[in-house]
Amino acid sequence: MRIDGRNNYSLRPIKIELDYSKYAEGSVMISFGDTKVLCTASVEEKVPPFLKNSGTGWITAEYSMLPRATETRNIRESSKGKLSGRTQEIQRIIGRAIRAVVDLKILGEKTIFIDCDVVQADGGTRTTSINGAFMATLLAVDKLLKNGTLGKSPIKNFLAAISVGVVNGEVMLDLNYHEDSNAWVDMNVVATEDGKFIELQGTAEEDPFPEVTLSEMLEVAKMGIGEIIEVEKEVLKNRIDLDKIIVK
Repeated sequence: MRIDGRNNYSLRPIKIELDYSKYAEGSVMISFGDTKVLCTASVEEKVPPFLKNSGTGWITAEYSMLPRATETRNIRESSKGKLSGRTQEIQRIIGRAIRAVVDLKILGEKTIFIDCDVVQADGGTRTTSINGAFMATLLAVDKLLKNGTLGKSPIKNFLAAISVGVVNGEVMLDLNYHEDSNAWVDMNVVATEDGKFIELQGTAEEDPFPEVTLSEMLEVAKMGIGEIIEVEKEVLKNRIDLDKIIVK
C-alpha cells in the first residue's frame, strides 16, 4: 500500500467543479487528491499576427503557482520579472495538448486563452492542469455553440493526462509529491480517448530504465487516462451534449 492507502495502479480521488468562475467562457476547479488547480478558458476575437487573415484560430496557455500552493511560500514570478524555465515548459505543454484535439480552422480567427493557477500542489500539477484546461475548453466551446458564434464544434477527441513512475522498484500511477520526489523514473503522459499519444515525457532520475519498464508505464498510464476520461464524461453529461461537442 502507498502512503495514502492506494494500490499501485489507482488514481487519487478526482473532483471537478464546473463553471467555477463567473466571468470566463469556461472554467473548472479540478482536484487530484490534494493537488488543486483553477483552470479558465477565455475567448477573444483575435489571433496572433502570424495567423491574421488565415481563417485559423489559436489556443495558448499560461500557468502559475500561487505563493502558498506549497509548504513554503514561493515568490511570485511576476515580482521576479521573468518566468522560470519550468513555467514556460508547462505552458507550452498545456497549449500543445489542447491544440492537438481542436480543429483550429473550425474555431476560426479566435484565440482561446487558457489560464491554469495552482491553488495547492501535491504532485501532478501539469497533468492536472491539462485535464482542467481541456474541461474548461469544452465548456467555452459549448458556450460558443449555444450563442451561435460557432456553427459546429472544433473538438475532435477527448483527452486526459496523468503521471506514472517507478518508486522503490514498482510502477505507480498518479504520483503525489512524496512519491514524485523519490521516484527512480518519472513520466507524464497525455493521450486521446482512442489511445493515441499527444505528449510523452519520461526521465530516469537514477539508473537508465529498460524498454519493458517503459511498456508497463505506458499501459498503466493508458488505463488511468481511460478512467479520467470516464470521470470527465460523467461530470459533463448533464451540462453539455457530448454527441455535439465531440466531432470525430
